[in-house]
Parts: sequence; structure tokens; C-alpha cells
Amino acid sequence: MRPSLVNAATIRVLAAEGFDVLVPRGQGCCGALSLHVGRDAEAGAFARALIASFGNVEGLAAIVINAAGCGSSLKQYGELLGDPQAVRFAAKVKDVSEFLAAVGPVAERRPLASRVAYHDACHLANAQRIRSQPRQVLESIPELEVVELPAGDQCCGSAGVYNLLEPESALEIGTRKVNDILSVGADVLASANPGCTLHLQSIAAARGERLRTAHPIEILDVALNW
Repeated sequence: MRPSLVNAATIRVLAAEGFDVLVPRGQGCCGALSLHVGRDAEAGAFARALIASFGNVEGLAAIVINAAGCGSSLKQYGELLGDPQAVRFAAKVKDVSEFLAAVGPVAERRPLASRVAYHDACHLANAQRIRSQPRQVLESIPELEVVELPAGDQCCGSAGVYNLLEPESALEIGTRKVNDILSVGADVLASANPGCTLHLQSIAAARGERLRTAHPIEILDVALNW
């Protein structure tokens, strides 16, 4: 998963569904990684800079995020900073699947005869309580089959910076997840968090296994625009 490709796919999908997409200049890091390791002051500085880059958000339908870890952190900005502007900003934040599922499909989807295994990223499923919406987005594509993973609720081992702090444990957890993914024989793994995707791909590659991955929005982009 390359963020630039996912971002481009996100813009194309939102445009196809009838939305004007604004991309504020000068956006920096959202502070998620700092927040994950308890560096709240540093995370707060990143958060203030990001909020400032968006300016007045009152006229926006939503601030759409396509990375689960980032979205989870942006939704905490009100709590992190404790000021009205941060609260207003956080209230606008939506994961892209959350946003699309709420408005419903508009553009015609072309059929994709493919089996897609969906991975519930912890920062999406647990932190944001977003489980059904990514599945709804994928299931809106004709002929696409969403395959559930064994023990799908279990973490992949990436967990923010856990794979850096506890690499042996993260490898053990991730290996179980890779085994579960390969066991269902899907054509591609859909994951909405880049940390999960990179962690799982690295484990599979070390074993000589090919693990095809995509963000759910990239799969929808193919059905809409290709």
C-alpha cells in the first residue's frame, strides 16, 4: 500500500460519487505515532499545525481520512487539545468507508469477479468502532465476494509502534494472521491501515509468500474508474 496511490484513489472515488474534494496545502503529520507512544505534547504540536492548515472547516461535509491509525488520532483532537476549534475539527473527521457507507452508492460499479479477504485494522474496528462500513463499500461492487478471516478480531501485531518495541511478539502475532489470510485462498487482502499492510507483507515476503494487498478504496476505485 503506497499512500500516494491510496490518496489518488480516494480523490477519484469521492469525485465519482459526486463530491468536490479539497486538499489543503501544507499538511504535515497528524501526530498519530507520537500519540501512540505517549508523547502528547509533540502530538499536540502536530495536531495544531494540521488544524491550522485546514482553516475554517464549518462549510465542509467531512474531513475524510483513509488511514485507520491517523483517523483514530484525528478523532481524539478535541480531547488532546481541549479547545473549541479542535473539538469542531474532530467532529468533522470521518473514515472514508464510514463516509461512503453513510451517503450510499451513487456511481455505477462495474463487476469485479474477485475474492477479497478483509482485515479489521484495530484502529478502525476497535478504536473507531467501524466494522460494517468497509464491508458495505466492498459489497457494493457486483460479483465481488468478501471473505471473512478466521479469528478476524485478532490484531495483526503491528499495533502502532508495537512491532518496533516488541518485534518478537509482533512477529508471532503477525505470523498467525498471515497463516489465517493464506488459508482462505482470497485473491487480495483489503486493509485500511498502512501499518497493518506493511507488517503483514513483510512477514509473508520473508517466507517467500506473495501477499497481494489493497486499500478497500483502491478496489472500489477499480470498479468505478477503470
